[in-house]
Amino acid sequence: MTLNPADSAFADHLTQLLPDAVLRPVEPRYLEEPRNRYQGQAGLLALPQTVEQVSVLLRAANEARVPIVPYGGGTGLVGGQVKPEGVAPLVISMERMNAIRAVYPQENVLVVEAGAILADVQAAAEEEGRLFPLSLASEGSAQIGGNLSTNAGGVNVLRYGNTRELCLGLEAVLPSGEIWNGLSRLRKDNTGYDLRGLLIGAEGSLGMITAAALKLSPIPAERGTAMFVVSSPQAALDVLSLARDQLGEAVSAFELIHRQGLEFLTETLPQLRQPFDQPPEWTVLVELGLARGLDPEMALTDLFEAAMEQGSALDGVIAQSETQRQELWTVREQIPEANRLIGSVSSHDVSVPLSAVPEFIVRGGEKVAAMSDFRINCFGHLGDGNLHYNVFPARGKSRESYEAQRVEVARAVHDLAHEMGGSISAEHGVGRMKVADVERYGDPVKLAAMRAIKQALDPNGIMNPGTVLRA
Repeated sequence: MTLNPADSAFADHLTQLLPDAVLRPVEPRYLEEPRNRYQGQAGLLALPQTVEQVSVLLRAANEARVPIVPYGGGTGLVGGQVKPEGVAPLVISMERMNAIRAVYPQENVLVVEAGAILADVQAAAEEEGRLFPLSLASEGSAQIGGNLSTNAGGVNVLRYGNTRELCLGLEAVLPSGEIWNGLSRLRKDNTGYDLRGLLIGAEGSLGMITAAALKLSPIPAERGTAMFVVSSPQAALDVLSLARDQLGEAVSAFELIHRQGLEFLTETLPQLRQPFDQPPEWTVLVELGLARGLDPEMALTDLFEAAMEQGSALDGVIAQSETQRQELWTVREQIPEANRLIGSVSSHDVSVPLSAVPEFIVRGGEKVAAMSDFRINCFGHLGDGNLHYNVFPARGKSRESYEAQRVEVARAVHDLAHEMGGSISAEHGVGRMKVADVERYGDPVKLAAMRAIKQALDPNGIMNPGTVLRA
């Protein structure tokens, strides 16, 4: 399908339609993505302030067949926020649509605009004595619209679910410019197709999310955090099973950390305080959220003793204060930054069935080791089977030295995940980076249905072309 560039003539047309000047020069930051795999391009940048302005922009682009790239916080890791090829698009940034529209504490609902920063959404909920549980390393810059568009996960999926489970309703603009007023606060609404669920995770390929009604939860009255040394990933799973048996839904997060990640922290962020003098081969970070009157330290102590008795845990640290709790979480949250400073050859966001995690780690290590002298940092959200399986150059070498092997490494890891009944994208989305992978591993019937939906909602193919599905 032929698309036209967002050129000066189109800019003049938009200026006539929107005389309050939502157009801006394109700054370099809108053309970059964190892993530096893609360099974007843009003819125009628009920064709307209302859903009506978004509607005007999409209707004009659809009529002129100008491609649109929705832009949130720019923190996505699969290239969905940039368009490196084809005609120059209109980039629409949601940063000025950042209002907290309404709070309903008794309903546990918060209505926010898509450009609201995730950390600000969390703070708005906390002001009302509530919790918005989505938590990511990039929460200080990621926008809620981008979180919804990628169905972001994070550390609390085990207890609260992905972003899709945290959203009750949406306001969105379809490619035609039509506004869908779907900001429902209902828990139950069985009136047809789930358009909300369809737009969440679509990465801006079917329309633009402009606001959302988000589901809040009570803030746990008591929180506890511990880091246990375990002998293996299988032992980590044994501790997780024990934790669920003893504590049920009180387990908010359960993170697996490998020695390589801790060594990267020592190498790149030596000032960061770590809980163990020598990095253990495997550790798990456990977070509990308990009702008032329950003692999280005692609960974690009981869990640790039971894990020691069954041979799953070897050592451990239980936070005795909020400061110690934050220190433990800082270790986990800074691992992605250390990874970035080292520079990966190939990074993978995969999931496999829980019971398959230990075998995947062993077999993946064997496959990667057979290729070259790579370092592997395998860590992630063990509670939901999501592993960040990242491959790095040997110490003293750069990732450029292994560039020729990058595709081979990714293919081996993704082949293994698929073979074991897993997914090649657990929480980061498809973007541009994994379009070919979706074609390689996806079910043909599902792919045909996805293309039919795309054609029905976006017949001119203007919405983030080349993302999720090949343009």
